[in-house]
Amino acid sequence: MSEEAKTLEDLGELKEGGVGTDAPSEAPVHVQKLDALGRAYATGKRKDAVARVWIKPGNGKITVNKREFQVYFARPVLQMLLKQPLETASRVDQYDINVTVAGGGLSGQAGAVRHGISKALTYFEPELRGVLKKGGFLTRDSRIVERKKYGRAKARRSFQFSKR
Repeated sequence: MSEEAKTLEDLGELKEGGVGTDAPSEAPVHVQKLDALGRAYATGKRKDAVARVWIKPGNGKITVNKREFQVYFARPVLQMLLKQPLETASRVDQYDINVTVAGGGLSGQAGAVRHGISKALTYFEPELRGVLKKGGFLTRDSRIVERKKYGRAKARRSFQFSKR
């Protein structure tokens, strides 16, 4: 800055007129991202689980590790977790979803699949981003297991104390 601002009015003129107005102020434009087969691909993560999700137009069939999702995720709570982004976006029977998930336990895997489905939906239909973002489906749950510390039985638990 070659000029020096002496008063508040000078600062206002600097902000409006020149310095820092080079960058566009519009929101980023999200475009459709499809592969050669017309599918949208996304990776979802939670805890130690990683889910690779492919979405294509279809009749609502969800396959997880080459099995029906009701077989792989037997608990109704986990099945509900998978359907949440589709129900929020009102796209329940419009897409076939193929998922490969590995790592972690069933709960973490279900969360990873939900995250992956949400991201893939936004890649297929960018206008759904606002609805899914507001529902919290695009946010990666970053909580992980705390590491074990030395001098402790677990991450925080001390060894049992004995007076004698």
